[in-house]
Amino acid sequence: MTAFRIAPAVADAFPDTLVALVTATGLRGHERWPDTTAALQDLEQQLADGPWQPADETDPRIEAWHTAYRSFGTNPRRIRPSVDALGRRFAKKGTLPRINPAVDSYNIVSVRHGLPAGAFDLDHVTGDVDIRYADGSEEFTPLGEPGTTENPKPGEIIYADTTGVLTRHWNHRDAHRTRVTEDSAHVVFVLETLHASRDGHLLGTAAHELRGLLAPHAGQAAVHYLTPAGPVTA
Repeated sequence: MTAFRIAPAVADAFPDTLVALVTATGLRGHERWPDTTAALQDLEQQLADGPWQPADETDPRIEAWHTAYRSFGTNPRRIRPSVDALGRRFAKKGTLPRINPAVDSYNIVSVRHGLPAGAFDLDHVTGDVDIRYADGSEEFTPLGEPGTTENPKPGEIIYADTTGVLTRHWNHRDAHRTRVTEDSAHVVFVLETLHASRDGHLLGTAAHELRGLLAPHAGQAAVHYLTPAGPVTA
């Protein structure tokens, strides 16, 4: 079992943070996921028909992440929060990327609800996971770049396990080591808000929507919530 924690310094800086952890065990990524396919097509049709558009940086949900990024020294218009980057790509191209059914599922939920989302293959996570400030000594290998090693800047917020960094700039980019593929069987999906008092209900809706897409293709799927008050086991 893997415990997820928000470090006290991050909790102090962002006390209204709420993270939904959607866990799936016995995931079957090689079979057809018709509900995910239909949801992709439906969202793309909504964009094509209008007036629905993905949330952009003028939206309070995205603006909050821009403010957070600036607080730890990251320019959010150069290195964008994942949901911002995905929404901009979607608005420009008119389609969402097709990676694999599990990743496609969380991308749908992320852009539909304007919330950052990611996922980790728990079979490749070592020890527990902390959302904390980097000290600059940690190592990160970006998704899709297995030969690259980076060091987060001191003070940058990261997800990290006992081996290294799982995400940089809080939720900008995931690591290659814990990437989710069709072979991933034990996965935790992460949805986040910095304003639980305002958007907690939205996060709950998004988490249960994601669970609904995962459940037909998993032995078990469940939703847990991580707050600054204490750890959650996935």
